[in-house]
Amino acid sequence: MGKKEPGQKKNNSRPGSCNRLSNWARRLKREVRTLLLVAKHPGLPWYVRLLAGLVLAYAFSPIDLIPDFIPVLGYLDDLILLPLGIALCIRLTPPEILAECRARAETIATGEGKAGDAKGTKRRSRLGMWLVIGVWIVLGIIILWSAGFAVFR
Repeated sequence: MGKKEPGQKKNNSRPGSCNRLSNWARRLKREVRTLLLVAKHPGLPWYVRLLAGLVLAYAFSPIDLIPDFIPVLGYLDDLILLPLGIALCIRLTPPEILAECRARAETIATGEGKAGDAKGTKRRSRLGMWLVIGVWIVLGIIILWSAGFAVFR
């Protein structure tokens, strides 16, 4: 049962689900790189640029909306919210702009393009950080305000 047949090659590939997950993560990284270029494109409608800017700010933010140490929910934003935001931006982007930016992102990823085109992709976004902090402050105020009314009833 566990013996290797003569002439049988050793299978070094990952199990199916790990391989799919790895491919999905690679595609997601490529789409973030594309979205960074899309957000800077001058022909993009303002509302798509705004949405792309917010999604990218959150993607590069050092702070998560839902902290990762919270079981299950902590990874919800990384696994669901961020890919949905990226998918929405990609869907709203005109096809010709998307094709151009994907080609540029691919040349940058392979090292053939200018590194300056992807400047800031590794940098943490202060806007994203302040956006998440603002959401937490607003939620905290709402909770304290609600608790205050519950105590004084």
